[in-house]
Amino acid sequence: MKIRLQMVLLILAGVVFTGCATAADPVEVTRLVVEEIPVTVEVTRIVVQEVVQEVAVEVTRLVEVTPAMEVAAEPTMEPTAEVEPSPTPEPTATTAVTGATYAVQPGDTLATIAEQTGTTIAALQAANNMDGSSFLIAGQDIVIPGLEGEVPVIEAAVPAPTEAPVEVAIEAPPAVAAAAAGTNLLPNSSFEGDWHFYLYNELQIPDGWQLATDEGANNLEQGAGGLFNRPEVRVVPAKDLPPTEHSLFIFDGNKTVKAFKGGAPTSFSMFTDVALQPGSYRLSIRFFPDTVSGYDDNKQKIYASDPLAAEARIIVDGGGTGWQGTTSGQRNTLTYDFSVDEARNVRVGGAFRNRYIMANNGWFLDNWSLERLDAAQ
Repeated sequence: MKIRLQMVLLILAGVVFTGCATAADPVEVTRLVVEEIPVTVEVTRIVVQEVVQEVAVEVTRLVEVTPAMEVAAEPTMEPTAEVEPSPTPEPTATTAVTGATYAVQPGDTLATIAEQTGTTIAALQAANNMDGSSFLIAGQDIVIPGLEGEVPVIEAAVPAPTEAPVEVAIEAPPAVAAAAAGTNLLPNSSFEGDWHFYLYNELQIPDGWQLATDEGANNLEQGAGGLFNRPEVRVVPAKDLPPTEHSLFIFDGNKTVKAFKGGAPTSFSMFTDVALQPGSYRLSIRFFPDTVSGYDDNKQKIYASDPLAAEARIIVDGGGTGWQGTTSGQRNTLTYDFSVDEARNVRVGGAFRNRYIMANNGWFLDNWSLERLDAAQ
């Protein structure tokens, strides 16, 4: 920069000198000055930088809470038989129903007691913790709801002419003497006598016998579930059966009892009260389980192969045998020996049930017997 400035000055001096040598002329001089001037420049740099900052955020979460007190029992309640009854509760232990008491007489049924006391079978069952499979035992005390005190012995009533005959009493054989060994002590044992309608026209019961049906829940572990259905019961003469079936279904005489129900499980019992002297006895019930699972192409029966499809047991008062599987499609016999310590009425009979749904859940009952085993004293 200084060299250029010096050169400019030399040039200007030469021009002046020349001008002086000649005529003086006015000269306009323009001086160019180049000078470095420091300049401050601000530079803005944009920098992108991630900044992580913690921010407190309040979060509300809905949680369902079931208070424990909702399922707790009352503070003063203790687990007792009232919460979970024992298998064989006394009638007054689990029911608050009050009423008169009545001593069951030989031949009494829930139907006859309900009719004579102005109540219903359902009310009697509820008051005494009974179901459809329960039966009465002579001498048993039961509660009659709606009445007070003690109910006298119910007199046998004559059914109204316009109503179907209803069994109101069964007179047990008089206990005046002990029977000889081998004598059949059952009334109408082969069901050859007359019969009567019991509650419904679909129930024909041999005279001298009673019937109970279970129409409650089928809670058997291996079963169809749902409800047991009431079967139809008929006293069938040989003339109403095909000749080929006589040897299957009629064990003795000319009649048989037929119980049947298609497309539903069923459970029922048939029994009678017999006056017995002290001694040893044998009860035998004979039956043909007509339990049909289906039919083949020739419309022949296909019998159920599972023994649980048709079960039976013997009834002796509140005991007897347990449920036993049977063989469908052929004759079966159950036998039970028992002893009597004192002269009394004893309830004897048989119970039958079908736990599965079949094309036909049927039974033929015939030629039952009750015999004394020891010699009369």
